[in-house]
Amino acid sequence: MNEADHCLAAAPLTAAIEALVAAGGSTPEEAGLVARNLVGANLAGHDSHGIGMIPRYVESLLEGGLRINRAPIVRLDSGSMLVLDGDWGYGQAIGQRAMQMAIERAKQHGNCILGLSNTHHIGRIGHWAEQAIAAGLVSIHFVNVLTRPIVAPWGGRDARFGTNPFCVGIPFPPEAPVMLDMATSGIAQGKARVAFNKGEPLEAGLMIDSSGEPTTDPRYAVVPPYGALLPVGEHKGSGIALICELLGGALAGGHTWHQPHQGQKQVLNGMLAILVDPNALGTADNLREQTMAFIDWVRQSPPAGGIDHLRLAGDAEREHRAWRLAHGVPVDANTWRDILAAAGKLGLDPQSIDRIARAA
Repeated sequence: MNEADHCLAAAPLTAAIEALVAAGGSTPEEAGLVARNLVGANLAGHDSHGIGMIPRYVESLLEGGLRINRAPIVRLDSGSMLVLDGDWGYGQAIGQRAMQMAIERAKQHGNCILGLSNTHHIGRIGHWAEQAIAAGLVSIHFVNVLTRPIVAPWGGRDARFGTNPFCVGIPFPPEAPVMLDMATSGIAQGKARVAFNKGEPLEAGLMIDSSGEPTTDPRYAVVPPYGALLPVGEHKGSGIALICELLGGALAGGHTWHQPHQGQKQVLNGMLAILVDPNALGTADNLREQTMAFIDWVRQSPPAGGIDHLRLAGDAEREHRAWRLAHGVPVDANTWRDILAAAGKLGLDPQSIDRIARAA
């Protein structure tokens, strides 16, 4: 981190973001949910889904694409099946309530299929898997993204998909859970934004420019003329992105993306989530025992050259969280400048937000 960047403690940073969101008209409860979710993403090492989203949220709020203080609209509730509409509300608040409802149904019926549509950006999908894990449930999440396309289909020369995340959470107490949370692009769009703000190039093989040629310049993900990120794993990631679009969008009761982008700042997500109670399935003990045995087996693999130790799905987030809780959340200077500018657009004194974030 260079001298112009910042390292901010989690608690005052959360208070600063909460004050900023509240200035947009959100209730204290909603502002708190949004702030804790965003800072939580930073703590987990996913700066792409953290407080750097605030400028985009403020722009969406001001143009009318983000609605405050909304609750999920129930389109279907048949016990083990839920279809909810997020009414363009903050995804951090809508997602929390939607998952709470799905968890209640899964505890009652042994499983729940949740279709959630028209929710403003729901952030790091692993947050929702963690909510299910805390309740002792396995969860599978397929998500699509309705905004400017940013990912090219494998073999294509321009963007047609969103980053369309896929996530699975598996608890097996008392050990730390397994949690896979991945974009179906080589990197999340927000990671390109972070690289652009830091003035750093991307690794080769992650992006094409506006002519469809390979590039390492993250500007093509952030400012026009736009290029496209490439899918992870070539045709395999492209195929999973397609499935996330159809399940997270169409089957969940929402929409797929199939039109030119008009420049709006709104980011809508759809999600199909499948929750399973291992106790109701009668396999909880087997899941725990077999998972522990398999993970122990995998961890015995000798680390490859340049790897300090083997990491499995969920390990990196736990390591980042421990380090950043102890040492602070790094925020690059350009991102922090944009956040303070967003505060000004809501009528706040940017320096007051800066002071809150730096409070001892």
